Amino acid sequence: MSISERPEFESWLASMVRQHGEFTVLVVLTEIAETRVVPLASTYFHVIGDDVHWQDIVSMFAGSGHEWNGAAFFATKGHDGGPADHITATQRLRELEQKVTADRMVLNEGQFFDTLGRRIKIEPLAEV
Repeated sequence: MSISERPEFESWLASMVRQHGEFTVLVVLTEIAETRVVPLASTYFHVIGDDVHWQDIVSMFAGSGHEWNGAAFFATKGHDGGPADHITATQRLRELEQKVTADRMVLNEGQFFDTLGRRIKIEPLAEV
């Protein structure tokens, strides 16, 4: 795969590392259907460098036990400017879960990707 063909996720991650150095990413895995988006699972992980490929992320998410087709990533930093500690990351993840439960459009506030690492966005349903 050439650089121009690499998943958009990898370009986003490399850009974030250049801009912010080390950080934590909160992730919400979703099932996206025609008229609904269902949060399936959430997690967080620390980003220390940009030597992460989309396929590594897909393999990691395979361990979730869920058939997901959307993943929203939300970058955050700890109080010291680096990766968030466990307590902080867990608290922020719970807050994010509550926001997503209340309003699925919150997923668009993060970086939302499909199973191929392409950017996606959910649209509100049209009023009928």
